[in-house]
Amino acid sequence: MATAIVNLLINNILSTEASLLWGVGDAIDDLKDELRSMQSFLIDANTKEAESETEKTWVANVRDRVYDAEDIIDEFMYHINSQQIQEGCSWILHHTIYFPKNLWVRHQTATKIRKINGIIKGDIPERKQRYDSDRTKGTSSKDTQKRVVQHAESSHFFKEDELVGIKEKRQSIMTLLMDEELHQTVISIVGMAGSGKTTLAANTYNNDDVKKVFDCCAWITISQSYELEDILRSLIEEFHESRKEKNPANLETMNYRLLVKTLVNYLENKRYLIVLDDVWDTNLLDEIKVSLQDSCVRSRIILTTRKEDVACYHLGGKHHIHYIQKLQKREAWDLFCKKAFINCPNGSCPLELKSFAKELVRKCDGLPLAIATLGSLMYFKNMSQWNEIKNNVNWSPINNPRLEGVENILMLSFNDLPYQLKHCFLYCSLFPEDHEIQRKRLIKLWMAEGFVEQVKGSTLEEVADNYLVELTFRNMLQVVERNEFGRPKRCKMHDLLRELALSVSVKEKFGSVHDGGEEMKECKARRISINKIDGELKSFMGMSKFRSFLVFNKSLKTLPSGSKMLRILDLENASINELPDEVFKLFNLRYLNLRGTLLKKLPNSIGRLFNLQTLDIVNTQIETLPRGIGQLQNLQYLIMYRYTGFSIDFSYYKAMQAPSNITRLKNLQALSSIEANDDLIRQIRCMTQLTTFSISNVKAANEMDLCISIQNMTRLRVLNITVTNEEETLRMDALSSPPPNLRRLTLNGKLEKLPQWFHSLRSLTSLQLYWSRLEEDLLPHIAALPNLGRLTLTNAYVGKQLYFNIGFHKLTRLRIRNFSQLNEIIIEKEVMPNLKSLYIGSCMELKTVPKGIQYLQNLQELYLQSISVELRMCIFGVDFPKVQHIPKAYILK
Repeated sequence: MATAIVNLLINNILSTEASLLWGVGDAIDDLKDELRSMQSFLIDANTKEAESETEKTWVANVRDRVYDAEDIIDEFMYHINSQQIQEGCSWILHHTIYFPKNLWVRHQTATKIRKINGIIKGDIPERKQRYDSDRTKGTSSKDTQKRVVQHAESSHFFKEDELVGIKEKRQSIMTLLMDEELHQTVISIVGMAGSGKTTLAANTYNNDDVKKVFDCCAWITISQSYELEDILRSLIEEFHESRKEKNPANLETMNYRLLVKTLVNYLENKRYLIVLDDVWDTNLLDEIKVSLQDSCVRSRIILTTRKEDVACYHLGGKHHIHYIQKLQKREAWDLFCKKAFINCPNGSCPLELKSFAKELVRKCDGLPLAIATLGSLMYFKNMSQWNEIKNNVNWSPINNPRLEGVENILMLSFNDLPYQLKHCFLYCSLFPEDHEIQRKRLIKLWMAEGFVEQVKGSTLEEVADNYLVELTFRNMLQVVERNEFGRPKRCKMHDLLRELALSVSVKEKFGSVHDGGEEMKECKARRISINKIDGELKSFMGMSKFRSFLVFNKSLKTLPSGSKMLRILDLENASINELPDEVFKLFNLRYLNLRGTLLKKLPNSIGRLFNLQTLDIVNTQIETLPRGIGQLQNLQYLIMYRYTGFSIDFSYYKAMQAPSNITRLKNLQALSSIEANDDLIRQIRCMTQLTTFSISNVKAANEMDLCISIQNMTRLRVLNITVTNEEETLRMDALSSPPPNLRRLTLNGKLEKLPQWFHSLRSLTSLQLYWSRLEEDLLPHIAALPNLGRLTLTNAYVGKQLYFNIGFHKLTRLRIRNFSQLNEIIIEKEVMPNLKSLYIGSCMELKTVPKGIQYLQNLQELYLQSISVELRMCIFGVDFPKVQHIPKAYILK
């Protein structure tokens, strides 16, 4: 764990201006050389468990000394930068007060660094001999990463034949869900952690035969530190989502009484299905049962838990308990082979590995989580590595053998991670239990922490994205949602893995989570996550050591003082309406997330954060950026829009006003979304480094200047353009050719014709046209785009027919909305062969299902919303044979 700290410290030193190191440079250079010599040893130490207590102690001492050195240098830099940002100081003050004080600080800093260096050298007199001796050769992480990413790219969602031991269990649950018992029935699924409770519940809940017999459905995962009001809100949201209905007004501000009343009224006379996943105690069931009244309409509740007393709790009505059994030997072997030998012929184990593999599977004791995790781990191993793992894993611990056995297997998976991924994995444990982690947020946090290594030919974001793919493939993170090409979009940690990561984090002083238990008095970790607080969070010992401060509690209104060395400040959705001045003195800050807070403005002093890389102010009340934003020369991601309506509306989001000096930010890669004016559109042409650009309030008269600016953005991958209002024309013909790597394009505004350069969008994966109201047929212009995976057309065409007669070979998602005159959709055979999701909404003149829809054999989802009575009748009548092959077909209001 110390390796990344060493790398980060060295990088910080190398990036520091030489003039600022005057007086301490020699001491730092000596320390830098020592740390570099140490790196190879630490990298090897990270590839395996320390074999002796002496080695463990040595590594821990190295870590602590590196932390000390980091603190000293950051304290020094904080002092120097504090002097630099002093305003209005006279020449006399600088030379009579600050200059002598700086001399003293430099002297003290150099003395401290030499002392640390002396400790390191004293502990290791013969540096080369110590670093080179007893070194165990580690696995090649680069080759491994390459194979993992290549394999993960070809992976798909789990299918029925990828699961084992599930069909009979599911059938028994389905029988209870669909029987004729009128009273509410509770089915408790109980078993130890990792036994497959959630998998069984999910496989049953998502079954089409189950879903169609209930009026509404909801799935809620219960955290140990739950908030009852949040659970009730989630239930209401889930029920409305299952019926594609809007949530009640003011849902977020409802108190307990109103939430219960809303839920009771909504469920009255409805047949509902609820899954309460991972319930930890009976208190929740006591509190929630008043909201789930029995209307004798055959409603059902599935409850999964690790604890038998919770499983036996009666909510009312009928009650059944289903005890999860361990996988049988054959089932366990099948599951292991699906993970470990996926690339072998017929997915079978090679003969020379079979005896070893059988022994490993036997020691997993039928626990699916342990089997799947170990299977993924063994995917890369050769015979020598297989034998080493078989001999070294401690399968017979003294206390609680079964749980300890799983922990050892999971710990083995952790130890096998490349050292870069260990930090990334541990960082995920700072998110709350069952939290769905957004990919973009996570990788920006990793980058700000310095966990992501530069790889030639790839951006840091691409490397971090590959880290995430590898963690999901190794089953260290679970994928919740994927994009249209199968890459993770949202993920979360399994409870067992999170507990493991938290245990390691505390031990290594990597990070700590505050969950509202006993009052915090001291924290020795470098990172802290506030998951829950009782009252205000007060300052405590150790805050000056923090480098990351993350808040996942909406009730937090003020920040404690004393964390002046922060690299990361993540306050997403906190109830903060003002930031203290101390925040704008955080010279080391790389990442500032204020998304969803109550802030109304940013002060001009934001410009002091000259190391800031990411600023996220989405869905705040901020309307205008201060001029100080132009001083953030290291800023890479500026995200600043606010949603104001539904995506079907013309104005569903609002951009922000920015000062003209924003064009000085030469390191800025993502700018979304900015409100245009004539001067700004002309000036942005110098921002050639942008990869993401979103601009609103564009006028037809801006065509030439806007197109010149976009033409210069050769690195652009995401482009979003919105005109001033729905009557304004968007003109883009002056663009001779689009950026060559453009992947996502959104145009929101009236188009007289489709721009002539559309045919050259060879890299485009997503196209969204809003309110284009084209009179010409647009499909021939985009049908041949080779990589188009997602197409959204909202009021994009005023014609009466959409004729898909060629192309769209990679299209997986198609949305057609708000076509006022459309009365016919025709799909020829072999067109859109990979389409998985089709949505048609607000097309009231459409009287029949698309002709040729029966050819879409890979279509998994069909959504019809706000459709004509005639089309509704056809679905259940003459057109039913055409759509009966689609697993999920929904008619929404």
